[in-house]
Amino acid sequence: MAASSARKALLALVAVAAILAGVLVYGVSTDRTGWSPKLALDLEGGTQMVLSPTLQGDDAGQEISQEQLDQAVEIIRQRVDGAGVSEAEITTQSGRNIVVSMPGVPSSETRDLIQTSAQMAFRPVITTGAGAAVPEDQRTDPKSIPEPDAKPTNSSDPNWVTRELYAEYEALDCTKGQSQEERAAQPQDKAVVACDTQGGSENSTKFILGPVEIPGTEISDASYAQATNSQGHATGGFAVNLQFDEQGTKTFKELSERLYSLGQSSQGDPRSQFAIVLDGSVISAPSMNSVITDGKAQITGNFTEDEAKFLSQQLKYGALPVSFSIDSEQQVSATLGSDQLRMGIVAGLIGLALVCIYSLFQYRWLGLVTIASLVVAGVLTYLAITLLGWGANYRLSLAGVAGLVVAIGQTADSFIVYFERIRDEIRAGRTIPAAVDHGWQRARQTVLASKAVNLLAAVVLYFVAVGNVRGFAFTLGLTAIADLLVVFLFTHPVMVLLARTRYFGSGAKNSGLDPEALDAVPLYRGAGRLRDPSENDGLTIAERRRRAARETAAGDGTASSSAHSDPQEAQR
Repeated sequence: MAASSARKALLALVAVAAILAGVLVYGVSTDRTGWSPKLALDLEGGTQMVLSPTLQGDDAGQEISQEQLDQAVEIIRQRVDGAGVSEAEITTQSGRNIVVSMPGVPSSETRDLIQTSAQMAFRPVITTGAGAAVPEDQRTDPKSIPEPDAKPTNSSDPNWVTRELYAEYEALDCTKGQSQEERAAQPQDKAVVACDTQGGSENSTKFILGPVEIPGTEISDASYAQATNSQGHATGGFAVNLQFDEQGTKTFKELSERLYSLGQSSQGDPRSQFAIVLDGSVISAPSMNSVITDGKAQITGNFTEDEAKFLSQQLKYGALPVSFSIDSEQQVSATLGSDQLRMGIVAGLIGLALVCIYSLFQYRWLGLVTIASLVVAGVLTYLAITLLGWGANYRLSLAGVAGLVVAIGQTADSFIVYFERIRDEIRAGRTIPAAVDHGWQRARQTVLASKAVNLLAAVVLYFVAVGNVRGFAFTLGLTAIADLLVVFLFTHPVMVLLARTRYFGSGAKNSGLDPEALDAVPLYRGAGRLRDPSENDGLTIAERRRRAARETAAGDGTASSSAHSDPQEAQR
C-alpha cells in the first residue's frame, strides 16, 4: 500500500466515525436518545406483564394446549424482539399464563402489539359502510330483505348475507367498538360483521365479510418500505410488502383474479376489497388493483412510516391462535443491578490493561499501535451500540458486556497475527517497508478467515439461542465487524506510514522492528562483505544472492580480460 492510499484509508475511517458521532449528537440534541447505551432487564429493571390466553373460533372455551402455549410464547418473543435485541424474558406460569418481562416501560404500541395477538385471516369484503349504527327508525325491515335464493358460490357472493346478518350489520355501532367476546365469536366458515381498528372513532368503518379465504399462517413474511410508482420513483409514502407461502400464493392468485374482475366490471364495488382481520378487527381493507400470481402483494395507502411498520409487524406475527388479556402489570427491579455492571466494566478494563502491557512488553513502541487500534475499535463499538439502542431497540445485558470483554482478546489476536508476519519477513531479510507490505498480504487472509469464523459462530448462536445468549452473540458479531474495519482502515495504514519514518523504518532499538533484536541473519553480498537487514534495498534473500553471484561473475570476467589483454606484460 502506498502512503497516499494509507492516508485515504485513515480519512475513510475518520469519516465513518464522524458520521456515527454526528447521528448520535443529532439524536441527543433532539431528545430521541441519550449518550449511554440502553440497558437490558438484568441491569435496568423494567415491566412485568402477566397475560391470560383465550382460545378463539371453533376452539373457544377449551383449555389451551401446551403446544399452543409454546407457539404463543415464541410469537410474542418475536413481536417483542421484532425491532431489535431487547432481551425480553418470555416465560409460562403454571402451564396457563404467559409472563412477559421487558426492560424499561413498554410503549403503548408494544403493549397493544402483545395484547392484540390473535389468529389473522384474509376475508373478502361483501359490503361496507359508515361505522355508526343506523337509527332504529331508519333500519330496514327484516321481512323486506329477501332471503338468499341460492347457496353461495364463493366467499364474495352476496348470498352469504342473511336477514339476521344484515340486521346485525345495521345495528352494529363501530364508534363504540366491538367487545372482545363479539370479536372472538366470529366463525371462520361463515360471513360476519366487523369493525376496523378505529373502533371508537367517528371515522370508523363497518363491514360484512365473507368466510375466511386465507389464514394468517400462510403469510411467510411481511415488511415495509417506501412506496414507488410504476416508473420505480418514490412517492413519498410507505407501503407494506406481503409474501405468501406456496399454498397462500395459489389461493391469493384465485382471490386476486376474482376481486380484480369485480372491480373492473363495477367501479367502486366494495367486493373488490379484501379485509385483513386480526383479533376480529379489520386492520386494513385494500382494493385489488391487479392479478397477483407470484404471492408477492403490496399494500399501499396514506401510511406514515410508523403505521407501515406497525402493520407489517401485525402481519408478520399475527398468526397466533389465541388472544390475550393483561391480568396484571407491575414494575420490576434490576436482577443484577449497577454493582454487577460496574464489575463487568472493571473486568473489561483489567483485560484491556493486560493486553496493553503484553503488547508493550512484546512489541516495545510498536505496541502503541495495538493500544491505539483497541481504542479506535472501542469508540466504534460504543457508537454502534448506542445508535442501535436508539434505532433498533438493542439493549446491553451483562451477557453482552461479557461478549465485549471476550472481544478484546479476539481483536488483539488480529494485531498479533499481523505483527508476527511482519517480523517473519524481517527475519527473512526483507527491509521494513517491504516486510510491512508482504506481511500484510499474508496476514490479511488469516485475519479474514478468523473473523469469518467469529461471525459465523455469532450468527448461528444468535438464531438458535434466546434471551441473554442472543445479546452475547450480537455483541460478539458486532465487535468482529468493528475489528475488521479497524485492521483494514487503521492498523495497516498506520503501519505503512510508520515504516516510512526514520525511527521505525530503520529498525531502531526498542521500535519492535529491530533486526538485531529479531535475530535476523546478515546476508552475504560478495567480496567478503555482509549486508545487514536494516539496509533499505527491498530485496529478498534469493534476490540478493543472485545479485551477489552476478557481481562476482562480473568481477571475475573483468579480471580475466585484464590478464589476457597483454601477454607480454603478463610475462614481464
